[in-house]
Amino acid sequence: MIGKCLCGEVAFEILGSIPRLYQCHCSLCRKQSGTASNAATIVGARKFRWLNGEQAISSWCKDSGFRSDFCATCGSPVPNPLRGLPYYWIPVGLLETDAPLRFAAQLHLASRASWDACDGDGLYYDSMPDLSAFLELLGSDVP
Repeated sequence: MIGKCLCGEVAFEILGSIPRLYQCHCSLCRKQSGTASNAATIVGARKFRWLNGEQAISSWCKDSGFRSDFCATCGSPVPNPLRGLPYYWIPVGLLETDAPLRFAAQLHLASRASWDACDGDGLYYDSMPDLSAFLELLGSDVP
């Protein structure tokens, strides 16, 4: 499955099936996405491949380790490596597919915006679950 940023400068491919999705409702994801939540998935590094545009990616990191990678041309959020682990975070809005994708979880509901009427599918978590259990819930392959 192919994914591209808004201008098409950055493109990537996910090999095999797409893991289930999640929505994060924390304040950082709200600011990054400009909406109530950030829809994403996580794939093992062996299933991820850049097609073009890696040189067009800019990054910004908070002291906490939160990282935002984006296309320097159009500003779209783009995949980034998951905190030094053999996984990639994928913003699913970049995927070019009509395949039915399923949400497995809603994260950080304790810090969601007062105007966020979260009614998404999947398990509900007030914060971040244990990472290994979360990756299993998504169906992310072992890297």
